[in-house]
Amino acid sequence: MYLTRHTTPAGPRWAVDGKLLPAGVTLSTLLTLPDEGLPSLLAELATDEEASGELQAPLDAQQEVWGSGVTYLRSRDARKAESETAADVYEKVYDAERPEIFFKQVGWRTVGHGQPVRLRADTTWNVPEPELCLVINAASRIVGYTVGNDMSSRDIEGENPLYLAQAKTYDGSAAVGPGIRLAAADAMTDLAIHLEIERDGAVAFAGDTATSEMKRTFPDLAAYLMRELAFPYGALLMTGTGIIPPDEFTLHGGDLVRITIDGMTLENPVT
Repeated sequence: MYLTRHTTPAGPRWAVDGKLLPAGVTLSTLLTLPDEGLPSLLAELATDEEASGELQAPLDAQQEVWGSGVTYLRSRDARKAESETAADVYEKVYDAERPEIFFKQVGWRTVGHGQPVRLRADTTWNVPEPELCLVINAASRIVGYTVGNDMSSRDIEGENPLYLAQAKTYDGSAAVGPGIRLAAADAMTDLAIHLEIERDGAVAFAGDTATSEMKRTFPDLAAYLMRELAFPYGALLMTGTGIIPPDEFTLHGGDLVRITIDGMTLENPVT
């Protein structure tokens, strides 16, 4: 099943498989319910009304978006290379039992498919990070996934790991969408991830990986996020990137970032 959130004259409405759900049904309410009965409940709630409004980011204001770092070998190597002062911390966290988990964005500040992501004005080295983004309910159960773009200012983070929050969290730094595919964690273990960056009508960079290349498991990441934090309306968790452009590459205003996971594509212009 596939959940989407749409603009309507009466405000945002959620839909399942292209059919609008009743106006009072939100992701926040759905993520308070047991995951086992969610598909059958959605099938019962679906109306006959087609969802035609513009897509919005598939989350409510109540959800937070969190991030995971150094979950792929490629990410570990890139983070070591960009950091002149603390390269060993990335190798240590890659091999450690405890993963790197960090706050990324609040729901109301997260953008969706077709909406612009931003470059910080005080940086010179910026990249998108294409990531599978878990959707987790209030009981810490993974119920599905969406596509995530964890925008990052590599020069800020490379200067000092304590600057991670500034490198990761700012207006326009997080995009998710276009919708949520309901699935269990074991259905996500070998999904193809493709990144394409378009500039002036041509491909400036493209890369591929798969979730099977991850060092961490999805249940492990979700468990660490939820270990000492309550999310009464659920949460989204980006699971790290295995595609990193070469060091000489940086995003430009006017670029178009396109991320595809298992046939679901998130596209955002860069401003």
